[in-house]
Amino acid sequence: MGKPGAYRLLACLGNPGDRYIETRHNAGFWFAEEAARRHGGAFRAESRFQGEIARISVDGYDCRLIKPATYMNHSGRAVAAVARYFDIEPSAILVVHDEIDLPPGQVKLKRGGGHGGHNGLRDLISQLGSADFARVRIGVGHPGNRDDVVPYVLSRPSAEEQRAIEAAIDEAADALPLLMAGEWDRACRGLHGK
Repeated sequence: MGKPGAYRLLACLGNPGDRYIETRHNAGFWFAEEAARRHGGAFRAESRFQGEIARISVDGYDCRLIKPATYMNHSGRAVAAVARYFDIEPSAILVVHDEIDLPPGQVKLKRGGGHGGHNGLRDLISQLGSADFARVRIGVGHPGNRDDVVPYVLSRPSAEEQRAIEAAIDEAADALPLLMAGEWDRACRGLHGK
């Protein structure tokens, strides 16, 4: 296909199955579908990787997308399996996930750091043995009470919130060519300035 970009793997987090497809926790999967649509990818189930895989070319940069089929709390198993098989370092992985600490419609980039209570990130860090991966954090809002977080992320957003989240996913997808080209600062300026 193309040449290697700054990121060889886009790990898009969510939960498999019809029950979860429209829930806030699946914002990473929504991004995966948009990236595949824009860049000619088709997902197929890969049992050895415990997920669905697609290959895309973004302005000539080749990378793989994964939607883990392991459920959010075990996302790291699938991502680590792909990373090991293709010899991909954590620093060449871009993780896309829902973020309760950002309002719907906002998207932020981040390099490294902790898991912030996100179980998918927690398992990724454990399985990869490193937090040295970049993140696309898609805001889904916070329920206001810590005890309500799990039912909140596992429920559907309102129509207004859904439109805002979809707009954020579009913005993140617009930034993907810059990210693949290694233009991190330009991508941050474009997204964080909104």
